[in-house]
Amino acid sequence: MIDDTVRGILQGALLAFAALFPVVNPLGIAPVFLTLTQSLTSTERKLLAGKVAANGFALLLGSLFLGDLILQFFGVSIPVVQVAGGLIVATVGWKLLQAPDEDQARRDPMGYAVLESKTLYPLTLPLTVGPGSIAVAITIGANFPSTPQPFVADAAATGIGMALVALSIYACLGYADVVGRKLGRRGLAVVMRLSAFILLCIGVQIVWNGVDALFGISARIGHP
Repeated sequence: MIDDTVRGILQGALLAFAALFPVVNPLGIAPVFLTLTQSLTSTERKLLAGKVAANGFALLLGSLFLGDLILQFFGVSIPVVQVAGGLIVATVGWKLLQAPDEDQARRDPMGYAVLESKTLYPLTLPLTVGPGSIAVAITIGANFPSTPQPFVADAAATGIGMALVALSIYACLGYADVVGRKLGRRGLAVVMRLSAFILLCIGVQIVWNGVDALFGISARIGHP
């Protein structure tokens, strides 16, 4: 019985990780994070990455257990969250895409204290844990069973999966400078532009998903 329970929790943790990791996409965010923190030392960057990972875990966990209740209390639907959050993500991606080629960190360096004040917004929300991952967490929590034992098992499994996502965030962001040294300044600039464009596309896609859910555009197109 214990073996079956442990196996079920591990499977649930892997499923939660598989559902959240591609949406959070810490590998894609790493070049953006590195560009924004070029003025920091390697140790400071790891400390900041740890704070972003901890904030991301807290946001995901809060969305899992409280997200649906909070949205119901304020009368806000998940599609509306997708539209609003997608606009923020797209705006951040657009600003990064339009930034001049000069090294921003060298022209206008931000110290650790300044960047630390930005760990929740925008470094964690929406750059790392955005509306897409929050929507996934809310959906997972809304489908938990109501009986105590299965609820606890599913909640534990999902929590472990989210902890693994947080560890991946720390690893990708905290050691982004290693990849940066391999790419070089020019290679990093290219990856940064590509990441900014992908971030813009993700924001537009999130907005579209929300608009589609609100107005059923795809259904009308598919069934004229």
